[in-house]
Amino acid sequence: MKAEIITIGDEILIGQIVDTNSAWMAEQLNLNGIEVYQVSSVHDDHKHILQALADAQQRADLVLITGGLGPTKDDITKKCLCEYFNCGMHTHQPSLQAITERLEKRGIALNQLNRDQALVPDSCTVLPNKNGTAPGMWFEKQDTIFVSMPGVPYEMTGIMEDEVFPRLRKSGKLKSIYHQTILVYGIGESTLSEMLENWENALPPFIKLAYLPNQLMVRLRLSAYGTNSDELKQTVDQQIGKLQELIPDHICGYNGDTLSEITGKLLTKASAMVAVAESCTGGNIAHLYTEVPGSSSYFKGGVVAYSNDVKMALLNVKAATLDAHGAVSQQTALEMVAGVKQALGSDYGIATTGIAGPDGGTSDKPVGTVWIAVSGKHTTRVECFRFHHNRSRNIERASQTALNMLRQLLLTEINEAAVRTK
Repeated sequence: MKAEIITIGDEILIGQIVDTNSAWMAEQLNLNGIEVYQVSSVHDDHKHILQALADAQQRADLVLITGGLGPTKDDITKKCLCEYFNCGMHTHQPSLQAITERLEKRGIALNQLNRDQALVPDSCTVLPNKNGTAPGMWFEKQDTIFVSMPGVPYEMTGIMEDEVFPRLRKSGKLKSIYHQTILVYGIGESTLSEMLENWENALPPFIKLAYLPNQLMVRLRLSAYGTNSDELKQTVDQQIGKLQELIPDHICGYNGDTLSEITGKLLTKASAMVAVAESCTGGNIAHLYTEVPGSSSYFKGGVVAYSNDVKMALLNVKAATLDAHGAVSQQTALEMVAGVKQALGSDYGIATTGIAGPDGGTSDKPVGTVWIAVSGKHTTRVECFRFHHNRSRNIERASQTALNMLRQLLLTEINEAAVRTK
């Protein structure tokens, strides 16, 4: 089954609001085995809406429409639907009763605009809206299902979950789709594609592979389409197993995992705590940890040592080190990570020092130069990176790179500990 999503409203097209409805529906449709073919937004314009409906019918089996069902004159979706389906309107008494009761509870008198929200096209099946006053509407024309819903996200999601998906499941038209996303760190998209060429060419025809790169990592999304969800899951998991053999050191997580969550789980496994000493990242790594619920069980704390005075006073960085090598140096990063472990009593440490930009760079240390040190129970690693000229991107890349370095160190020390106990 192919679906198309149409959002109606000038407020979306002028950027006044962000269309979160389409993103939510697309995700849920995929989880329910429905392929999204197109997403579009249209003006509050009679001809534009009718044309969008006609075009969607040619492409899709299911058309989901949000917006334009409010009580004011600029909400014209119902009138357009009546014209498209060649029918009149009537008052749907159960909807009118629900609207009346909702307003009475809020101490609001029922007016004509409220009454008009209970008007529905004659040819639709009414979908109750437990979260609002405008009901949803289900139409069928030839082989296409049309569903019109309010644009308020809370109301739309309620109708989708309570009415639309149950009806679609009963229709027997849904197929299974199984998605898994693999997070790959430390390899560019083109290099990764070359490394995986033979594996990719050997994928079963019902599995699609998508490369989803960003500035930090590449996400590999495997999507399997078929009728048996258990078989799809088993086949995708087998392919992920092969991928793990090809690039074991670069797979850092799956689906919605974050590096702060991944390292948190590893720290928990090692019964260890981490502390951070941040200069150029300005507390961002600490933020990434503390936004994860339960992180207090493995995150000890952090020191934002932006000035040299703080580096010396709180992290025990030597004045001689700063004089001889500067704040942005291997030696300073190493003393920072040792200092924060000692100061906060942690098992593991992270330190960042660099030039985030846009100013402050030199020929030897251009903007984007960052030294990162990570230290564990037995090993300390330090590395220099050359990022870019954008300050916010440099902070984010340095933070994520530091977390990935910690991830790799934790895996090494956990595996070494396992060997020692055998």
